[in-house]
Amino acid sequence: MSGRMIGVDVGGTFTDVFVLNEQDGTAEVAKVPTTRPDQSGGFLDGISQRVSDLSEISVVIHGTTAGTNALLERKGAKTGVICTEGLRDVLEMRRRDRPRTWGLRGDFEPVVDRRDRLEVAERTLADGSIRTPVDLEAVRAAARQLREQGCEAVAILFANAYANAQNEAAAVEAVREIWPNPHVSASSEILPEIREFERFSTTALNAYLQPEVSGYLHRLENALKAGGFDGEFMIVQSNGGVMAVDTACRLPVRTALSGPAAGVIAAGYIASSAGFQNVITGDMGGTSFDVSLISDGHSMLSPQTSIDFGMVVRTPMIEITTIGAGGGSIAWVDKGGLLNIGPESAGSDPGPVAYGLGNTRPTVTDANVVLGRIDPDNPIGGKLTRLDVEAAAAAIDKHVGEPLSLDTVQAAEAILRVANSRMAGAIRLVSIERGFDPKHFAFMPFGGGGALHAGAMLSEVGIARAIVPRYPGVTSAMGCVIADMRQDFVQTINTLVDTLDETALGSFMQSHVDQGMSLLDAARTRFETRRLTFELDMAYVGQTHTVSVPLNVSAENGKVAPPTRADIESAFDTAYQATFGRLLKGGVRRILNLRSSVTGLRPKFDLRALAPVGTDAPEPKARRKVHFGNEWHETRIFDRLSLPVETVIDGPAILEQPDTTVLVEPGLQARVDAYGNTIIEPSEGQS
Repeated sequence: MSGRMIGVDVGGTFTDVFVLNEQDGTAEVAKVPTTRPDQSGGFLDGISQRVSDLSEISVVIHGTTAGTNALLERKGAKTGVICTEGLRDVLEMRRRDRPRTWGLRGDFEPVVDRRDRLEVAERTLADGSIRTPVDLEAVRAAARQLREQGCEAVAILFANAYANAQNEAAAVEAVREIWPNPHVSASSEILPEIREFERFSTTALNAYLQPEVSGYLHRLENALKAGGFDGEFMIVQSNGGVMAVDTACRLPVRTALSGPAAGVIAAGYIASSAGFQNVITGDMGGTSFDVSLISDGHSMLSPQTSIDFGMVVRTPMIEITTIGAGGGSIAWVDKGGLLNIGPESAGSDPGPVAYGLGNTRPTVTDANVVLGRIDPDNPIGGKLTRLDVEAAAAAIDKHVGEPLSLDTVQAAEAILRVANSRMAGAIRLVSIERGFDPKHFAFMPFGGGGALHAGAMLSEVGIARAIVPRYPGVTSAMGCVIADMRQDFVQTINTLVDTLDETALGSFMQSHVDQGMSLLDAARTRFETRRLTFELDMAYVGQTHTVSVPLNVSAENGKVAPPTRADIESAFDTAYQATFGRLLKGGVRRILNLRSSVTGLRPKFDLRALAPVGTDAPEPKARRKVHFGNEWHETRIFDRLSLPVETVIDGPAILEQPDTTVLVEPGLQARVDAYGNTIIEPSEGQS
């Protein structure tokens, strides 16, 4: 076995493949159109473009949007709920929020219809004592009724199951005995954490996704095996780690932001290798622009995310802000005469007008084509031989130029100005509005379109420089290869520090470690080391919001030495002081939840292996007129992948490669670093 590792990221427009040969550190990339409705076609097509014999592959890691799309498009399975008497409408009531805050009515529909939410007699109290044992005959009857009503998946949601799972576990066992498939989700298994709605929502969405995601992953796995693949198939989680396929099929809700998370992981590794610990990433695909912030080398993790209004998933996810401003986002003028970009996208089919596949409304890509920024004779993705510049110009004239009384070039510049303004707003949201100064950050654009807009982000937001990775169009696919294997666990403790049962806390921590280690042991991949982290959600009594309190816990040979009450008090005081700048005199400390993570650190490849070989001074392969600001500039075009290390090119220039186009605007310069990245900064004397 030659040891090829393959990362595959399926986006809304393109499926990206990154192939790493572990023996010599070399890499190849491929980009093919995403296939719909079944994404597995593009997945296999992308791999076969670079690897003819699947038996040569040791590992395939997949960043998937199957779960995200199923939630956003509401194309999950028909799902049933069996819940505690009186809690039938928790999913519908949510936190009594509304899609339209000031409207008199909301129009939210939960993913489980009310007639498919059935109640049974049972009651566990918040202290874990059982007031009413579960009626298992009622549970079985409810399960049969849900099957008759056509439900493919079922979620068991019992009150206070986080405090004592006995009733719920008995019900789950009874349902699994008669349910015809494995799609039975239990709240105490998915999220044993206080707060009813979040626990119910996460578990119901897990059940809703199970048939769709597990069916898709099994189709992929079977197709790979049929082609001779005998390696390991793993899936990227929303927390930036990877998990085995069987875990993903059991916990598909953890794939909700799988694809974008892989890109952030790769960006962090590339940036830190190049000497930048503070990075703002901008992943621009055909459909969306995803922004994330990495501070001191660490991605921001959010404990819960709303995938869409009312669809709350409580599981650690890399914090990503998404706006509908991708290359395929459609430009349109509203009735008030304002130019808008997105959220509707032309995607990959039919794609921008320039693709000539039937779309007649202009997109961001069409504006870049008309202004000479994209080479019409070499479009990315290998789908077309030439882009139709004239059709793109005509569409811009009709839908933007005429309504706004602008000529073609002015209209195309206007489209880019609005798109850049929206993208800059998303960057400000994750930086300035969170207390981070963009001057201390580098911008890393990736995705097929990101590097066309790097200069605009530098001028609009005030970021110091941009780092364009070696293969920006397939960064998320590269992230799949880089990501570590990680499992997260949570358990509600809900006690005062003064009355904490240290032994019970230790047994929960040990249970998390044992589960995590067994998942790592079952993996066929190699780990350089294993890392355990523990933190407590804590607050003073009377406070609603908690602070995360990291625990310094030793675990020799996988055996946890739990912290004492004094250790916890000290750790809380340190975390609280750092967050709020003061402690509350006489405040009573309370522990809400224990959070644990078990991570297997996978070997990383040396990015210098991707750097270009050779020292010849670069010669432009062509020149063409490109529009910047208010005028056309004679612009040099370079083959980016052949530019030697330490090459410096002053703008205006365009650096082309198969998966993206890098724009170096007038007043900026591009420098190739030792890893093959391109650093874009103001030219000497321009800063």
